[in-house]
Amino acid sequence: MKKKISVVVLSSILMSGSAWAAGYRIPEQSTDSVAKAGANVASSTRADSSYYNPANMAWTKDSWQTEVDLSYIYLASVTYTDRRTPLYNGESRSEEFLLPTLFLVSPNMNNFRFGLSITSPFGLAKRWDQVYPRSYAQIYSLKVHDINPTVSYQIGDKFSVAGGVRMLYGSAEVSNYAVNRDGLLVTRAMDGDTIEWGWNLAASVKPTEDMNISVSYRSNVDLDLEGDAVMGTNKPSTFVLSTGGSVSIPAPAVLAVSFAYSFDKVTVDLTWDRTFWSEYDNISFDYDLPLMHPVLEQVYGTPLPKNWDDSNAYRIGVDYRLNDAVTLMAGFAYDETPIPDATLGFELPGSDAYLYSLGGRYKLNDTMEVGISYLYDYKTDRSAANTTVQGEFTDSAAHLLTIGFSYDF
Repeated sequence: MKKKISVVVLSSILMSGSAWAAGYRIPEQSTDSVAKAGANVASSTRADSSYYNPANMAWTKDSWQTEVDLSYIYLASVTYTDRRTPLYNGESRSEEFLLPTLFLVSPNMNNFRFGLSITSPFGLAKRWDQVYPRSYAQIYSLKVHDINPTVSYQIGDKFSVAGGVRMLYGSAEVSNYAVNRDGLLVTRAMDGDTIEWGWNLAASVKPTEDMNISVSYRSNVDLDLEGDAVMGTNKPSTFVLSTGGSVSIPAPAVLAVSFAYSFDKVTVDLTWDRTFWSEYDNISFDYDLPLMHPVLEQVYGTPLPKNWDDSNAYRIGVDYRLNDAVTLMAGFAYDETPIPDATLGFELPGSDAYLYSLGGRYKLNDTMEVGISYLYDYKTDRSAANTTVQGEFTDSAAHLLTIGFSYDF
């Protein structure tokens, strides 16, 4: 019979992912979205509309449209200063990642359009080497890939609706190493993966040719990761347990409401989105074998509360068509953290963030276009006083550079 336990240290790591977006979500997936700090819902009129707002596929060019993007993500080192003793201080490693994405939109087929997006909307990692922080988050990674075919239908000249099915593949790998002053050692290593299904809906209204009002919604998907775990301790005697296990973590629902208006050569996009992180209320783990050691039972025997809050992001993006070949873009966003002080930890020392971005596109000819964009994510310093953290996290930031290529045929 399976025994349900909390992964007090390790599963909290598994549940976390990105240290540069609110929670572990990665909103910016395309050149335009990076350049406009995620304000790319009502104003999306290219192949990436298949992801950000498939209802807008109805208003795009009447041809096959493709876009391939590659993002380089740099996560700066985070500094932790403990109020109790400098022995608990730490500095996380900096992290680097490459993130490819793909988008496709079909031509008009009797008022229907078909789209496809392949993205990685959740994930990334954090690592600590110092004795105290690594007891909670030594090494972990979480990757979630989203394959999302969509279809839109245009109703008259002013209204479009869309929907799609999402296939999410999630994988995670985690290790943990903790030793106290008495020489008690507790270790754990685990990995797992899963394929799950979700859906998304969108609608766009164009009261005038220059105005677009859009709503999009992506459903919550519970990622039921299954894999292997090896854990051990050295006291009162050496003990190692190897077993299968599973844990369920949410890829939370996201609601976005967006307004875009074009003034001659300038388009402004105002977007509000809400991520329903309250799905993450606690985390627990099912092992195939029961824990058979008092130390492991003591450390991992109860559910770990998280009690995250739903969070809001406020975004503004601007396009400026300099001429027929060049489009310039810029953006700003304020992104709330969903993590309360009571459950803030080393696995994801998140805080409120300010995002600044810019970019541009250059049309090579009537069918090909290249783009480049940059985003800087500045996170505010964060203090907490709970059972894990008694101090302050500082210096958290991220840099995102994206290049893209579009081809229409």
